[in-house]
Amino acid sequence: MKQIYIRRALGALAAAVLACALALTFTISDYYIFNRITEYGVVFCISQWVKKGALLLIPLAVFYGRRSCADIVKYILPVFVILSCALFGDFFDITKPADTPAQVIYSQVNLFLPKWLNMTLFFAQNAFMLAICALLFVRDGAKIRAKSFIYLLPALLACMPLNFFENFFDINTIPADSFLRFKNFTIWHALAIIILAAFTICGYYFLKNKSGRDRNAWLGAMAVTLLIQYHSKDSVIMGDGYNVYHTVLACVPLFICNIGVYIASLSVFARKKFLYETAFFVHAAGALSVFVYFGKDEMSNYGIFCSYSILFFTLTHALLFALSVLPSALGQYKFKMRDCAAPLVYYFIVIILASVCSALVTSASMTWHTEDGYYLTESELIYPNYAFTQINPLPFEIPPVWTLKIWNYDLNMLYILGLYAVYVALFFAFTGAYYAFLAVRAKWLARRIYAGQSAAQGEAAATDERDDENDENE
Repeated sequence: MKQIYIRRALGALAAAVLACALALTFTISDYYIFNRITEYGVVFCISQWVKKGALLLIPLAVFYGRRSCADIVKYILPVFVILSCALFGDFFDITKPADTPAQVIYSQVNLFLPKWLNMTLFFAQNAFMLAICALLFVRDGAKIRAKSFIYLLPALLACMPLNFFENFFDINTIPADSFLRFKNFTIWHALAIIILAAFTICGYYFLKNKSGRDRNAWLGAMAVTLLIQYHSKDSVIMGDGYNVYHTVLACVPLFICNIGVYIASLSVFARKKFLYETAFFVHAAGALSVFVYFGKDEMSNYGIFCSYSILFFTLTHALLFALSVLPSALGQYKFKMRDCAAPLVYYFIVIILASVCSALVTSASMTWHTEDGYYLTESELIYPNYAFTQINPLPFEIPPVWTLKIWNYDLNMLYILGLYAVYVALFFAFTGAYYAFLAVRAKWLARRIYAGQSAAQGEAAATDERDDENDENE
């Protein structure tokens, strides 16, 4: 009975830690410090990094029963939680300078969490973490296995703040045409595709011989990592910006791959048929398509190969693709063509919502102004472009021959319907390619089995002949 209460308390505290962590990502300070380590203190930044790693280790220790993760949390986390409480300095006073009237308006949108709430969430999360550590001692005792700590470094790497590398360069000093800049059809583009393929293939071979329990835990770890890294964008976008986006409105999960993060992760946690089929049919193809073509270079700003924007994009989309296809590849779910109806309806609803919300945000930005009456100019208006419903990523334009006005914005309905049709075609093309791969693989395996059987039969016949010869000689 005591263990039941402990498990329930751990579950509630873990949920509270994750809820606080999610809310804190909507503050500039949460990730702003990691590419300014010398400014905010090495020890404090490391303590915050370890706490990011704990967001992965705690769910694995509490919900998946991983003793190795519990050992790390019990003995490592308390030190860094205490350090973060003692060394925060001016962490809660971080704001982004507003040098232009447009930036003043953007700040009004972004800075919606007051300082007192930021501090409350920060210290509440620390308190919840310490309570979890104490309960893990009660649940598991003080006994520890040294081999548990081999998982500490992988956890820290998985949850690494991806803007960390920006400590070592100033993007403003790198020319726009530099070899280091990420563009379509460059060596960096090819490397991103290789990473996607290698990550998925290695994940399959790593997991295929695992037990069901271990496989679920590893897939769960991938899903939690994806959610942690995905929500790092909430903070970065308000501080230094992500790609071409600079307001928190770009964090609304109405991009196809953004909502796919939740669908693919939930499919791993809940293991429900609809989630599996939607992740596989819609979001695997969506994640793959953006690796083939990243959109027009002039509408993107990924920085250089180790900038936050391209590292975030590559890692989150590689994880999304892997989580969308691995359950089917590992035999946990088998997609059938008749399962495509519900995902098609789901995607249609997403496109409609994305179109309407994009129009509403842009219309609203036309009404925003500073206290002295400055309104955003045409180039400064916010175009969230949810699910690519406002800006065509392809190098040609669709004429606005049929439009629908929503508030102050005209939606190009011909483009939106065409967008839906193109993506549906991509979904079916991906599924067809998947079935073709399975057919080829089945034939190859059948030939291997046949060749093995033939070789075995030939060896048996040769053995029989030798036995007959030995009998005759006798």
